Amino acid sequence: MNEDDDLGALCAGAGRALAEAERPVLEAHGLSMWQYVVLSALAPGAAPSQLVLAQQIHYDKTRLIALLDGLEAAGLVSRGPDPADRRARIVRLTSAGTHRHAAARAGIRAVEDQRLAGLGAEERRVLRSALAQLANSG
Repeated sequence: MNEDDDLGALCAGAGRALAEAERPVLEAHGLSMWQYVVLSALAPGAAPSQLVLAQQIHYDKTRLIALLDGLEAAGLVSRGPDPADRRARIVRLTSAGTHRHAAARAGIRAVEDQRLAGLGAEERRVLRSALAQLANSG
């Protein structure tokens, strides 16, 4: 690593390395990365619509249907009509989805802890804060 390295290249490399390290954890829980992303987005509460969910996770809305179909077939999410707009579908985690997400998240946190072992608590906090700011500044 060189202090002249482009931030985009550094983030891309770090992202690839983390995704590769997390892949076995997700596979052990029967999830793909995108399925985990959906469960993570729904963990705080239901998405008001499939369109809003697609926007939140920056995923193509036409491809989201197949992703949700698979999660619904596995019993991890449910979709139901919005009482205020029957055309919209509210997406939420099921109890099984909440449990699967929590278990996968615990495994991913363990991988993160291993990867960040050389950083102190404050450095980890600053890193997470900076990455969140970068991710949400678009």
